[in-house]
Amino acid sequence: MIATAVGLLTACSTASPTGGGSAQTIQVVAAENFWGSIAAQLGGSKVHVTSIIDNPDADPHDYEATAPDARRIATADMVIINGIGYDGWATHLVDANPSPTRRVLTVGSVVGATEGDNPHRWYNPDDVRRVIDAIVADYKQLDPADSATFDQQRAAFETKAMADYNAAIAAIRDTYAGTKVGASESIFAMLAPALGLDLVTPAGFLKAVSEGTDPTVSDKTTIDAQIRDRIIKVYVYNSQNATPDVQRQIEEAKAQGIPVTTITETMVPATASWQQWQTRQLDALQTALAQATGR
Repeated sequence: MIATAVGLLTACSTASPTGGGSAQTIQVVAAENFWGSIAAQLGGSKVHVTSIIDNPDADPHDYEATAPDARRIATADMVIINGIGYDGWATHLVDANPSPTRRVLTVGSVVGATEGDNPHRWYNPDDVRRVIDAIVADYKQLDPADSATFDQQRAAFETKAMADYNAAIAAIRDTYAGTKVGASESIFAMLAPALGLDLVTPAGFLKAVSEGTDPTVSDKTTIDAQIRDRIIKVYVYNSQNATPDVQRQIEEAKAQGIPVTTITETMVPATASWQQWQTRQLDALQTALAQATGR
């Protein structure tokens, strides 16, 4: 795995405080930059966010933490971890560097998911909203004097920064609800229901590719038939994890005239905001669905 540099994620939306507030700057460390991007935008100038995983070529599952990572977590006011078996290295760093004042937000705990569940909660719109609420609540606990500012930041993020993202979800759901689609792994299983799409790829295959294990012959046979018989209208694959089985399915889908579109597990490019990254992928999916259905 490639060791990543830690970079500051700049908030794309800020709001001015209504009152005096405090001079405090909350030091936040996010295990991954998709959560770091959201945290930075919710905090504005009142927070300083660093993300440990901020390189699209790094795999959060297999990341090997460094001594600087441990120091950052040890001195942070707040740490954001995905959990759900996704970034166990980050949990280990928190446990190894205890602090009575540091707040630790574990996404799995916020959304009620445990190890073995689908960890890709940044692809679940409802879960993202729960995490937004939790981040803002922690900011208010750490800096009560700036509670009004954090409320303003959340309002700006949800109504302005997320506007295109929300519109893209609504447009797909309104036009293509019920459309059968295929996917390469479990990332898309968190998003498809929100879009109203019928993801027919066997769940076992999605989980196996995501976790790096071998899919069953039965699941691969089912997918081959779905592509051959054009049961699916679009095939969605994670371009950061195109296994030989996935590559073969992509080639078969293209040969059958089934549009293929991509998603990624981590933010591409790393300089994008979370919502820019997600919206761009949704727009590409909508284009593929329009091509496939003529709508």
